[in-house]
Amino acid sequence: MQTKGKLYLIPSPLGEDAIEAIPTYVVEVLHRLTHLVAERAKTTRHFIKKTNPPKPISEYQIEELNEHTPAAELENLLRPVLEGHDLGILSEAGCPGVADPGAKLVELAHRHGVEVVPLVGPSSILLALMASGMNGQSFAFQGYLSAKSPADDLKRLEQLAVRLRQTQIFIETPYRNKAVIEQAMKVLQPGTRFCIAVDLTLPMQFVQTKTIGEWRKNLPELGKRPAIFLIG
Repeated sequence: MQTKGKLYLIPSPLGEDAIEAIPTYVVEVLHRLTHLVAERAKTTRHFIKKTNPPKPISEYQIEELNEHTPAAELENLLRPVLEGHDLGILSEAGCPGVADPGAKLVELAHRHGVEVVPLVGPSSILLALMASGMNGQSFAFQGYLSAKSPADDLKRLEQLAVRLRQTQIFIETPYRNKAVIEQAMKVLQPGTRFCIAVDLTLPMQFVQTKTIGEWRKNLPELGKRPAIFLIG
């Protein structure tokens, strides 16, 4: 009976200048693998190149898995593992499987009895929570706000934060940063705590928690930088 390989969940940097946030042992695993699944192959090749790999980039066999990948393709992506090869999966940024389409492949691996090995690396969700000063005993990650009714979502998250005493965490695409913050200033209560965390692990990192009333006096200009938001 053929021995199955392992599926390694390989974290990637949260930004261009954050390669030092990836532990050495993670890089060592990445260097010995040949088969990879990535959200975006170009970004993964760039990341590998930054780690000074001992073999040419061309030797890595990289397949893509993103939100457009049909479910029928997942079996093919997992095939190297079932044939006995170790396989690594990488997100576009941060930890694969968390707010990431890679979770689908991890689920399939479990169904096939494949050993899944998560490796330590940066998670913007946990880093933002740690730095926010909000409740770390009870929290929920809510993904993206509704594009059609963000104001309703914001009010709903505020109500959950109060009723459950639970930190509510959400993200947005960078080009919507300004709109989301302006909406939050309009619909959230003055005493509600709101944390803005930007460019985590990068030299220009910004993390600050204030009440909505305090933020209204002096709003930051984020531009199109990667951000994560918390209500608590």
